Amino acid sequence: MKKIAWALFVPSLLLNLSAQAAEVKRPNVLVIVADDLGFSDTEPFGSEIKTPNLQKLAKDGAVLTNFHAGPTCSVTRSMLLTGNDSHQAGLGTMAEYLQPEQRGKVGYEGKLNQQVMTLPEILHTRGYASFMSGKWHLGATDDSNPKARGFDRSFSLMPGGASHMDASPMFPGNYKARYMEDGKDVTLPKDFYSSDYYTDKMLSYLKNDRKKDQPFFAYLAYTAPHWPLQAPDEFLQKYKNSYQEGYEYIRKNRLAKQIALGIMPKGTQANNPIANEFPSWEQLTPAQKADQIKTMQVYAAMIDSLDYNIGRVINYLKDTGELDNTFILFMSDNGAESATPESLGTNDDKNGIREWVNANFDNSLENMGKKGSYVNLGPQWAQVASTPLPYFKSFVANGGIHVPAIVRYPKLVNAGKIKTDVIHVKDFVPSVLELTQSPRPHTFNGHAILPLEGRSFLPVFKNQTLPERSLGWEFNTRRALYRGDWTLQMQAPPYGTGSWELYNRKNDPSYLHNVAAQNPKKVQELAKEWDQYAQHVGVVEAPVRYKYGQMNCFYDTCIEPDFLKKMRD
Repeated sequence: MKKIAWALFVPSLLLNLSAQAAEVKRPNVLVIVADDLGFSDTEPFGSEIKTPNLQKLAKDGAVLTNFHAGPTCSVTRSMLLTGNDSHQAGLGTMAEYLQPEQRGKVGYEGKLNQQVMTLPEILHTRGYASFMSGKWHLGATDDSNPKARGFDRSFSLMPGGASHMDASPMFPGNYKARYMEDGKDVTLPKDFYSSDYYTDKMLSYLKNDRKKDQPFFAYLAYTAPHWPLQAPDEFLQKYKNSYQEGYEYIRKNRLAKQIALGIMPKGTQANNPIANEFPSWEQLTPAQKADQIKTMQVYAAMIDSLDYNIGRVINYLKDTGELDNTFILFMSDNGAESATPESLGTNDDKNGIREWVNANFDNSLENMGKKGSYVNLGPQWAQVASTPLPYFKSFVANGGIHVPAIVRYPKLVNAGKIKTDVIHVKDFVPSVLELTQSPRPHTFNGHAILPLEGRSFLPVFKNQTLPERSLGWEFNTRRALYRGDWTLQMQAPPYGTGSWELYNRKNDPSYLHNVAAQNPKKVQELAKEWDQYAQHVGVVEAPVRYKYGQMNCFYDTCIEPDFLKKMRD
């Protein structure tokens, strides 16, 4: 009888131990965000830039070819961390560009507000450790910094950008390069390079700041390849003979590779709406060509360095046996940046911050990309980065919001797949909540919070079709709405007609043909849906009164709307 009892007891014991082990093995979550990385800037998306770790991540996971973010950094990050629309989360527009009509309005606080809850705040209730390293840009007040919004440990650049090699600011005046660790101001070490240091910090937190077997949520928010473009010498050396052929050649090769990879359908043509506005490669002077070649070499080196550091984190997870139990999302926060010093700074000065840059930085050909330089990618290379999509960062046109994304999690995601489902950055939080079986409260800190706007995208990895829905965008009067195969967008001249434009993404994936005139009922139908979206999320309209995202310059030629010209007259 004792033998029989023991025989019955042992399986029961093993089942209980197995259940406990399963509880301990809750999935980790790692989200890696590149800053201003274009759709075609990595090898899995057609680039010539060497990104072997992202290539391996794609091979072991799935490439998401229809992943959409917001048009700028803080707008996207607010949606990524909350699962709500940016207009609900406090970033109806970037804090730097709040207009008088928007100040004091709910959803336009310029920081994460209290009507949303962040993912680390939710996961904290499930026993997760949460770590953040890199760019925050979601508020620096005591109630909006990373420590206040759920992160156990955090090292963060608080504003939208800074030098990658020291504490030099991105703009003159009061726009300081402020860094905080766990809610307290800190200074940078002398050997600082952003991608290296952010990685060092994250690895330190993962190694030293969680209990044994404690699951983690890690937010690794790089600032590469955001301007000013800078990279370590060993990476600059790798590209010293690259890009002599010019931007048209690179764009053509990238598109051909995208089609061969299955990232874009056969027959796709590149949409370069600025092609006739700026000089072609052959029209540049030798000095301009040298400048543009070096600019792209630095940009490529930054991305290569970024990939190297991503590899360091992946290798750590592999060495600790945690890699296959970690849900990894890699993405960019928006399209590539087109701004140059002429299009930054005050509105009434055509030179923008050019004089400040010339007086304070060494942009000689030999020093470009090194400490003390201030290099911008510019519109021509930014449009290459967007290949084959039109425009770039700050636009709700496809090149501004259609971003590269990769997911790895072998327990759910079959290796080597390409997923074409339309996914939005606000879907990340619901997906993680489903994966971790974490309920989201209806109240937080004693007050009600808004329902989630996103939905889980995990079903796509089970080969399930997501139900059709409408997705809306608004950024500084620019508008877009997606539903099914249709895209409706409105952008003021000189970048659009100022009226609703209609595109069929299935037949025209690079948005070359505006078919609004042929489909007036569809335009009317989708325009009504956009109005409903704007009312639902609380869009507060205001005229644009600044250069950024409105003016694009390439040497002596600038594209700008009439209101900027009138401001200078």
